[in-house]
Order: sequence, then C-alpha cells, then structure tokens
Amino acid sequence: MSFSLSLFFLILQLLLTSSSSMDDAFTMCWKYQRPNIQKEGDLVLGLFFQLYYATQDFSMVWWLWKKYQHVLAFYFTIEEINRDPYLLPNLTLGFQIYNVYSSERRTLENTMMWLSGGDVFLPNYKCKSKYSPVAAIAGTSPTFSAEIGAMLQLYRMPQVTYGPFDPMLSDKEQFPSLYQMAPEDSSLVHAMVSLLWHFGWTWVVIFISDDLKGEQFLQALNVEMVKKDICVALTARLPALKKAYKSVFRALSRLSIPPANVHILYGEAENLIIVDIVAYFFLTTGKVWIMADKWDITVLEMMHILHSFHGSFSFLEHKREIPGFQNFLKSVNPSQYPDDFFFSKYWTSHFNCSPTGSSCGKIGECGPNTSLESLTGDIDMMTLSDSSYFLYNGVYAVAHVLHEVLVERIAQGSPEDAEHPRPPPWQLHPHLKKLQFTNNAGQLISLDKKENHGATYDIQNAVNFPTGLGLLVKVGEVASGSPLHQGLVINEEIIEWPIGFTQTPQSVCSQSCGPGFRRIPQEGRPVCCFSCVLCPEGHISNKTESEQCTQCPLHKFPNTEKSLCLLKLVAFLAYEDPLGMALACASLGFSVLTAGVLGVFVKHRDSAIVKANNRALSYILLVSLAFCFLCSLLFIGRPNMATCILQQITFGVGFTVAVSTVLAKTVTVVLAFKATGPGRRMRQLLVSGAPNFIIPICSLIQVMLCAIWLGTSPPFIDIDAYSEPGHIFIVCNKGSVTAFYCVLGYLGSLALGSFTVAFLARNLPDTFNEAKFLTFSTLLFCSVWVTFLPVYHSSKGKAMVAVEVFSILASSAGLLGCIFAPKCYIILLRPEKNSMKDAEQCTQCPLNKYRNTERSCCLPKVVAFQAYEKPLGMPLACAALGFSALTAGVLELFVKHRDSAIATGPGRRMRQLLVSGAPNFIIPICSLIQVILCAIWLGTSPPFIDTDAYSEHGHIIILCNKGSVTAFYCVLGYLGSLALGSFTVAFLARNLLTTSTKSSS
Repeated sequence: MSFSLSLFFLILQLLLTSSSSMDDAFTMCWKYQRPNIQKEGDLVLGLFFQLYYATQDFSMVWWLWKKYQHVLAFYFTIEEINRDPYLLPNLTLGFQIYNVYSSERRTLENTMMWLSGGDVFLPNYKCKSKYSPVAAIAGTSPTFSAEIGAMLQLYRMPQVTYGPFDPMLSDKEQFPSLYQMAPEDSSLVHAMVSLLWHFGWTWVVIFISDDLKGEQFLQALNVEMVKKDICVALTARLPALKKAYKSVFRALSRLSIPPANVHILYGEAENLIIVDIVAYFFLTTGKVWIMADKWDITVLEMMHILHSFHGSFSFLEHKREIPGFQNFLKSVNPSQYPDDFFFSKYWTSHFNCSPTGSSCGKIGECGPNTSLESLTGDIDMMTLSDSSYFLYNGVYAVAHVLHEVLVERIAQGSPEDAEHPRPPPWQLHPHLKKLQFTNNAGQLISLDKKENHGATYDIQNAVNFPTGLGLLVKVGEVASGSPLHQGLVINEEIIEWPIGFTQTPQSVCSQSCGPGFRRIPQEGRPVCCFSCVLCPEGHISNKTESEQCTQCPLHKFPNTEKSLCLLKLVAFLAYEDPLGMALACASLGFSVLTAGVLGVFVKHRDSAIVKANNRALSYILLVSLAFCFLCSLLFIGRPNMATCILQQITFGVGFTVAVSTVLAKTVTVVLAFKATGPGRRMRQLLVSGAPNFIIPICSLIQVMLCAIWLGTSPPFIDIDAYSEPGHIFIVCNKGSVTAFYCVLGYLGSLALGSFTVAFLARNLPDTFNEAKFLTFSTLLFCSVWVTFLPVYHSSKGKAMVAVEVFSILASSAGLLGCIFAPKCYIILLRPEKNSMKDAEQCTQCPLNKYRNTERSCCLPKVVAFQAYEKPLGMPLACAALGFSALTAGVLELFVKHRDSAIATGPGRRMRQLLVSGAPNFIIPICSLIQVILCAIWLGTSPPFIDTDAYSEHGHIIILCNKGSVTAFYCVLGYLGSLALGSFTVAFLARNLLTTSTKSSS
C-alpha cells in the first residue's frame, strides 16, 4: 500500500511539473501580468472562469485550456451585441475577466477586486472604474457560484451561471440573485437508461460526486433503472478534489470494483481526475464509461487522460450552432486582444511561436495560416461546448434585460436617466425572472422554465488516437421525451469500443436465459442476478429473459429446445404398426390352433383320453379360448364406441367361461376320486352332473357385474395427450375403474379357486388324471394376470393396450398349451396310450397296499402314528413333562411365599371384591362353558379312530378323526376369545402404579 501511495504522488508530481515547465520567456507572462482583463464600456459585465490551478507562488501551474473557449465565446458575444443596432443602441458593453483561484482561501479575492474596480479589493469602494458593473457571469463550478452568491446578494448583483445545472443553486430563498442558464438535466437519466437498455447492459457501476447534485442524480437514475430491471453493482461517491490527495486515494483504494463492464460517471469536472487515477491503479481501464458532457472531457490535459476513457459515451444536449462563431474561431488571434495575456500564453504554448505584440517573449514568428483550426492535440477548440453555448445565451439574457430596463426608463421621460443610462443592478431582477427571447441560433431561451423534459441529447463516442489526439464523435441521438427505444437512434458501426473489446461488450450479472429456459432470482441478490432453469415438461419459452414458461395446448407439444409448440400426431395401436400386426397375427394364429385342437378332439371324441377328461367340458373350454383369442382383435385398430364396450365385456365374459370350465373340470376330477370309495356321498353329485352348473352360475355372476358396469359408467372413447410427447393417443377409457377391477378380481378369484382345487387333487392316481395339468395351467394363468397389474400401470400409450392384449394371449395360450398339449401329443403321436385296454388289464391295489416303482406288484403299507420312539415324538413328550415340572415348581414357590406382597397382589381399590373372592368365580364359569361345548361335541359327532391312506405314499396313518370339525373350531374359538380377553385386560392395566403389578406379564 505504501508503494502504491508513493507511486501515485510521483506520477502526480510529474504530471504537474510537466504541464508547468516554462522557459525563461514564459516566466515573463507572469511577471508583467495583471489580475484581470478589462475593456471599457457603458455597461460593464464581469466574467469569472478557471483556466488553471496554481500554487501560491506560481511555481507549478496546471492549465485547463479547453475552458479558454469560454473567454473566446464571451468576446464573440460582446462584439456581436455591440454591433447590433437594435439591442442597446448607442451603448457599448464592457467587461472585466478574472481567473478564479482554486484555493478556498482566495475564492472571494477576485470577486472583491471586481466589485472594487481595481487591482486590490477595497470593500464599499470603487477604484479606477468609471462605471460600476451591472451583472456577473460565472460558470467555473456550482461551489464557486454558491460561495460568491452570498456576497453578491449584499449588492443585489445578478449572477448568471453558464455551468451545469445544480439543484442547490435553484433555491431562491438562499440564492435570490442567481440565475442558471443551463436547464435541469432531469431527462439525462432517461437518455442514459435508453442507451443501457439498447445494448442490454443490466449490471453497472455508478460513480457520483459526493454532494447534493450527485445524490439527486442517483435517486432519479435508480428509479428509471428499477423500471427496466437494471441493477447497480456498486455505487461509489467521489470526494472533492480540494481534499488532500492522500486521503482521497486512501478512500478510493478501499473500493472493490465488481466485474461490471459499464461504469456511469456523474459529478463535478474535478472528479474526472480522481477517476482517471483510480482507473490507472485499479485496472478499470477497458470499461465502457457513460457520462454527461457537462464535464467537457477534453478540458483536462493530464498526459493523455483519455487513455482511461477511450470508447466511452457522453451525452451532449443537442444545440444549434451559433451563427458566425466558427468563422470567428478560425480568424481570431492574440494580436486582436493584446491585453489578454492568457491568449498569448495559449498561443505560444501550442504553436511554439510568439504572436505580434506578445508579452511572453520572442520565440519565433507565427505563420500566416496559424489559427485555432489548424491546432492538433488533445484540445478541440473548434467544437462548441455546452458551457460556451450557455455563456453566449447568458450574456444575451443580460443584454436583453438591460435593453428592457432602459426602454422603460426612457419611456418614463426622466432627464437624469437619459444622461446616465446605467441602471442599478437590482432593477434587473424582475426582468430576469420572466425573461424570454429567441437567440440568433433560433432557440427559445427562458429563465422561468428550469426543467427540460423534452430535451434531445447527442450521443458522443470518445476516441483516443495513437498520436494523442482525442475526439468526440457523434454516434447517435436520443429524444428523452419519447418512449424507451423509440427515441434512440444510434449507428453501432462507427462506435469505437474500449481496448479489449472487438464487439459490443456485455455487462450482466447473469447470462441471459435463452428460449426454453426461465429465470429464477438468486436469493439475497439483485433482480439482475438469476439462475436459468429449463422449462418443465409440456411448457415452452420462446423469448429470452422469460420469467414464466407457457404451457402448450393439449394438441401440441414442445420441441426438444422447448422454444416452440408443435402439433401432436394422432396415434393408436393400429394393424399397420409392427406391434399391432404381430399381436393380430398371434391372435389369429392361436385362434386357428384352438380350432385345430377342437377338430382333433371332435374327431377322436370316442377315444379314451377325450372321454376320460369330460369331452363336453373340453369342447366348451376350447370354444371359450377361441373367443378369448379373437377378442384381443377388438383392442387393435382405431377405437370407437362399439369396440370400447365390446373390449371389456367380451374379455370378462369369455375368460369367465374358460376359467369356470377349468374349475368345473377340476371339481369333476376330485369328485371322481372321492366317489370311488364305498359309501361315499360324492357319487350322487358326480352322477347328477352338478359340476357342470359351475359354468353358467359363474358366468351369470360375471354378466351381472358387466351389466352393472355398463349401466353406471360404461367405457367411452378418450384421448391421452400426456403419455408420450408428440402424440395424442386415442384410447378406450374404462369409465369406472372400480367396475373394471371388480370384473378382473372376480376372474382372479375363479382362477385362484381352480388352482387351489387342482393343487389338492394333483396326486390322485389315475391313468388320465389331468389334475396336474390343470394345476400348472391355472398357476400360469394367475401368474400372467398378477404380472399384468404392475406392468399395465407402468405402461403408457400404445404400450398399455399392447400389455393387455399380450396378457390375454399369454393366459389363453397357457390354458390351451398346459391342458391340451399333452392330450394332443397322446392322440396324435402316441395313439397306443390312448386306450382303456391297458387300464382294464391293470389291477388296483387295495387300500392297505401300494404299487412298487415298476408297478408290478402291491406292497403292504406301513401303519404309522406319532409314537414316543419317533424322533419328533420324543422331544415333544420331553417338552410336555418339562413344562409340567416347571409349572409345579412355580406353584410350590407361590405356596411357600403365599403371605408376601407379590403373592397377595396389590389389593388396593378393589379390596372388597378381592376379599370376597369374586374373581375366583371366573374359573368355574369359563370352564363350565367349555365343558358344555365339549358335551355337545361328544353328543353329536364325537371323535373316532380313522386312517389316512393317501397323505403319505406307502403308509397308512392312524389318527383321530375329529368327527365334527365345526365343534372342534367352536372349542378352539372359545379358547381364543378367553386368551384375547385376558390380553386386553392385562394391556389396559399395564401402567397401573403398583409395586407388584402383573399386567406386564
């Protein structure tokens, strides 16, 4: 930090000494100079401007030569008014020009000299002046105007300022004698925001002067930027240059400049020097600076100061050219104003020659073509500045007011006024307040209107050439009274951007969200800082910086970039689709195969295997399976109202017939084997054909469910626009999902019942027993439809329909293959087994015997029961004896400690019941009920000894048949109810506060 400070002051010293180095000839300018430049006249005006900063002893001088144009404009205006025969006729304007010192100690020094009329100031005295001044023209800075304003008010002296408008000076209570020629630049904010919005610059740094003017500008700028979502990355307040450089540099060194490429600059001209130094040390070069032209960028000749502001923009209020002023600048030279030593100094410094009559020594004769027009370098004297234009209007304003006052006095006919036409200064105020006139440029000038709402600004681009020449090039203009964008005209092709940019720079906190994205603000940061998020499914954004995505209509879908909605294609499972064609071919193929199997069975209807497996039920099953295969065709093709209704009805009824037929065949097999025993009551059911009634009964129930479905909420045509992007699927809506699952659930219950019965009969012996095949077929059927549910709900569009069709085909093919494939194999390929002769020659083994593996003889079955000698019987018996002994031990322990607290129980609130022994009656009562149940059991159908010759191959199990199964479950259920009651009471008493509570047990 100390090194930076040292380097800073070294550079500053070099800058000052280089600009103040003068040879011996130049020192003569200071030796013989007077404190002012004056010209005698009937009416005298005072002009105050600041041409240089100098030390007390003038050892170092810092020249601001661009401001000398103000003096030349003043000369031009005075001479033009004096030549005008209609304005102040027979009177001449004189002047006194003073340079304003930069020191605060000497601010009032020249003003007092002017009021005193001499080279020294003597308050309340007039020296060496025939006439007293009538008005002051000042424009160096608002601070200077404010400082001398209080003193001029004592003399009621009008002060007309030609500098930038300052709101502080517009306070008439504090400065009643001050008039500003510059309009209020309230519309400058609108012009700047228009430029920012045009180039998309939404992230800016603002440098303002640390005063009232800067704060008001900042407030107005923030209001306009908020409307257009332009954010401020940093606001830096620049201290006054009058402060010590060291403290200024330390204050600015604490700034952390954010990475914004656009910087806005507004304030007093002196702050430009500070910003240039900050730009040099903190690498803010290569930024786009936007500033007001009130600063007159080229005023400050500080060793190519424009290096920091190359490519910057300034706003110059559009003004008309003053007629004749350009010609005046081309022809003017110091010999025309020999008393103006400033002009001689300027001419000698920039042309390296001495004009005629110069008081600055003799360097060399100037050429005949030497003029301000031929001057090259950083200073452009030929371009009219704002301040010079306002000075021109200010002098004319005073001249018009003087003319009006004199006309009024002459009209009153006072002889004294005719001899002494000079009016006192205070008589000018009423006329200045209401003054309106049109200048020679054709512009209406009014001091009564301070705001300029409809101003037009020229946008100038600062260009710094390698030779050191800096120019302001007009690249556009903006009418601030027009809506944003409409009043801006700019030629981007001729704009020179700062070093480091080959195209239009960007200055944003976050990169723009392109089409297909929306922006989400970042928490705790300005609105310009956001994150880009892809639009959700089914939404688009077709422009940048979208805050919300737009949902596509139902018949459209977003493209992959989510920037455009495209028309969806209408789709369904058509026969032309590969999937639809494959399923249709499979359906027809299986239907033909089923018809072929039916033909085989009809042809061999008298064969043993067909007759043994109930050929009538086989025919029904084959016909129902053929319909099941064909009903899948209803799901393929463009849906209509008829197919939507027939799909589910045909599917439900057809499969119900098929599954109920399987159930009837399974029951028939079971009844057939149960009826073979002597005295079995199942024989009558088998002979009467009772199993065949299962088919119509089950089918009737399914028909009733379907009728209720169609009567309440039948299926209908619907569209599915969400399953697959880019497609609208025409589907059959099931209407009532509950009814659909009732139909499917009923079908599943039939299949589960068929599987259960077939599984229990799978081991029944017989040559043509199809119980095993029925078991496997129903198992496959159930597996298909159990798998169908999750797959169906996870599918979308055409896949959902294909899954249902595939499940129909797979389950139907499973029934067809598992039940009829073995039979067709025997009928067609092994006809020798399709005969009852082998079955008639075989002898059935008695009940107490079983066949050997070769089926050549019957072996006696082993009688078995649960004996003590068995590995399982012995552990069970030991466990019973062990638990009995443990129970007896616990009983003995309680008898021994019968008087202890835990044995006697709590006995607190229920003491009376406990003393009376009421709980003890629970035991005989509950036991008596169980005894009654057991007596009824024994009286109706008591247990008896029975044998089980089928459960285990090669064994006859001797067991106790329970007689009445109902009575057994009644006894067991009563016992369970007692256990449940005990658990409930103990659970409710588990938290009773007693030491010996048992409820937790």
